Amino acid sequence: MNAKAHEISAARMDVRFENGAMLGEIEMNLEAYLAGIGTEHDDTNSSPQSTLYDAMRAMSPERLSGEFNVRADSFVNALSVNADGQTLPVEITSFAVPDKGDVKEARYSTVSIAAALPEGTQTVQIGWDAALGQLIVRTASLGEDGYAALLDNGALSDPIAISGPTNVGFWAVLMDYISIGFEHIIPLGLDHILFVVGLFLLSTQLKPLLWQVTAFTLAHSVTLALGMLGVLNLPGSIVEPIIAASIVYIAIENILSPTMTRWRPYVVFGFGLLHGLGFAGVLSEFGMPPGQFAAALIGFNVGVELGQLTVIAICFALVGVAFGRKRWYRRAITIPGSLMVGAIGMWWLLERTLWAV
Repeated sequence: MNAKAHEISAARMDVRFENGAMLGEIEMNLEAYLAGIGTEHDDTNSSPQSTLYDAMRAMSPERLSGEFNVRADSFVNALSVNADGQTLPVEITSFAVPDKGDVKEARYSTVSIAAALPEGTQTVQIGWDAALGQLIVRTASLGEDGYAALLDNGALSDPIAISGPTNVGFWAVLMDYISIGFEHIIPLGLDHILFVVGLFLLSTQLKPLLWQVTAFTLAHSVTLALGMLGVLNLPGSIVEPIIAASIVYIAIENILSPTMTRWRPYVVFGFGLLHGLGFAGVLSEFGMPPGQFAAALIGFNVGVELGQLTVIAICFALVGVAFGRKRWYRRAITIPGSLMVGAIGMWWLLERTLWAV
């Protein structure tokens, strides 16, 4: 897992079953947990505990391990493992904290847990307290019989078969991944939100806006699918700066051109291809249920589209309906709004290139 130091990502647990026990390796941002910052914040800077987080981010592995030792019992109590409905005791078998390294990158520690399974156990459910944020549960070691899910708001996983396939229906997976896709636009996809706002600002006329959104949708749907199939992959160090640059470009074109140029949908399509690879990077961290790849991919894409349409609907409600046909709209809203969008995009571009070195 790679992320900027202040970004908050879901924890991830890889589960396997060996010698009558459930074993789990949880990869997580230990500093965020210890500081009490959950995934209700997309960035630690937005939390009142940000100063404490930054101090822990600079701690040595030994000191951070000591901080976790004090809270280890609370951590275990926030986990639940149920075997065929019976709650099992969980123990921490080890934990590893890497060196602090580059403080511009988040540090992910590994907490290993174990729970002894009663003889004859058929299925296991895993729970994660809502206060800990989100947890991705995966059983990739089971191959095509594996399982992957995002636990949110204190939810339990589906019953995971300790051998053989874990049967989760198409519609259940579809709905789960619609939620994941939507959430990665609202509230977590700030750069994608800003891009869509930039598209809206040029014109509140529905037809040109739909042309742009359609081009963007088609493009990122293609590269999202190709990225998840492993056909096309680019590192985040390339994709993320280009996404920021796309925001800057849209803002500049809004300022220079009073109407949508005939080539703008093609430019938006090109940028959509890059945004799709960004979505693929997000989805690859979650993992895909091996037996329900299509349901997960479709659901995530639908969720992304619903998120984008929600952004547009909000823009129309706040600005478009009341002011969209005013003669001063471009002078008072399009240009100042685009300047703000472009300035934020430029900040992100610098942050992801020059300041990332």
